[in-house]
Amino acid sequence: MLEIELIELVEKIRKQKCESNNIELKSAGKGCPRLFDTLSSFSNQYGGGTIIFGIDESDDYEVCGVYDAADLQKKIMEQSLQMEPVIRPLCTVAVINNKTVVSAEIQEIDNFQKPCFYKGAGRLKGSYVRVADGDRLMTEYEVYSYEAFKKKIQDELREAERAEYDDIKTPAFSKYLIEIKNKKANLAELPEDKICRLQGFVCDKKPTLAGVMLFAQYPQAYFPQLCITAVSVPGTEMSMTGSVGERFIDNKKIDGTIPQMLNDALIFVRKNMRQKTIIDKNTGKRTDRTEYPVIAVRELIVNALVHRDYSIHTDYAPVTIKMFSNRMEIENPGGLYGRMTLDKLGKVSADTRNPYIANALEILGETENRYSGIPTVINAMKEYGLPEPVFISEGGIFKVILYNEVAEQIATSDEVNEILEFCSKPRSREDLQELFDGRMTIAYVMKKYIHPMIEKGLLKMTIPDKPKSKHQKYIKVMP
Repeated sequence: MLEIELIELVEKIRKQKCESNNIELKSAGKGCPRLFDTLSSFSNQYGGGTIIFGIDESDDYEVCGVYDAADLQKKIMEQSLQMEPVIRPLCTVAVINNKTVVSAEIQEIDNFQKPCFYKGAGRLKGSYVRVADGDRLMTEYEVYSYEAFKKKIQDELREAERAEYDDIKTPAFSKYLIEIKNKKANLAELPEDKICRLQGFVCDKKPTLAGVMLFAQYPQAYFPQLCITAVSVPGTEMSMTGSVGERFIDNKKIDGTIPQMLNDALIFVRKNMRQKTIIDKNTGKRTDRTEYPVIAVRELIVNALVHRDYSIHTDYAPVTIKMFSNRMEIENPGGLYGRMTLDKLGKVSADTRNPYIANALEILGETENRYSGIPTVINAMKEYGLPEPVFISEGGIFKVILYNEVAEQIATSDEVNEILEFCSKPRSREDLQELFDGRMTIAYVMKKYIHPMIEKGLLKMTIPDKPKSKHQKYIKVMP
């Protein structure tokens, strides 16, 4: 960044009095601090981050200055060279109130190189992720998820230990063979056992996870939690209850093969969606419209079942569907796979985590397998006049949120992002007033931003049962 940009950033931080998910503060008045954890977390984080030296967080974010700008930059580079892969920070120096401040910008590395870790601690104990304004050690699963892509580990092909070959020779498999003859003439000429082996359903005469989840009579006999849990709740949070104290309007565990779970999940969602009757003012014709476009919901459930992580690390993690009064959340274990990032989602072809399952469902007519799912969801929501879906990939999960109505408009994403960063710690009404001092009144901020963001599930109150409490604070909802 430019020197003037660093000065402006420091002024903003001192006004807000907080770090964020992409800003780390170090005083560095007596020497260069240990940076390995933050170098790792910023390198692994979408968009990277910036470390600023010369601000004392414990002294009300005063500019204290660094001990020696030249030596500090040398020490930063020395620590960066101890990372795997090696990091190349971009340093900037500025003088504020006769005190020297240094910034080090850490770029996000390519997904194929992740996780970035401190070589002295090793991959498992030296890989970090950024959570709010702190660095957290990656879980074994988070490290594995990167390794699986780099080493092309295909968890869908792992052996279903208690299953036998005959367990997948069901009517569902017979239907698949019929479709093979219609769509894959070359495969249809091969013996059945060879088709199973080439298509990933059998390995060494034992069914694979893919074969079981696609064709077994009851896949959950072998993988009990590879299912869908679906709930409908009477409010905007899981903790809310209905008029007679009920926690759930509906609550169901959905199991079976992947096609069966898809069908039953759609039945559950249709059952719990509100219907709106629309009368055409010109023709007087009545039409009923579902709360969410069914085509969008179907695509998202398909994606969750096909692209979820099927490794041993997630054997106890089902796909979840949560229906609230203002939104629906569909979540699956396994964040975005491979080189895909949130900004590219729906715009470019993606690496496929489970290509054998995806290919089989295409043959069965359940999917197109042409990377058209996300664009279909976005277009369907737009045609319904609803907000764009929200996509979240964090902590080894992928979540999509669909809102069922346009809440009071939030003016621009810049202000929303600013509030979310600021509220990574609990913030009071007075804190928010100071943040926007000179730009807009606190009454306007509360009406235009805070209340709609609470409705959307982006913020929550620290004292939800007393919304008007003078001690009320607001904090970002973590996925």
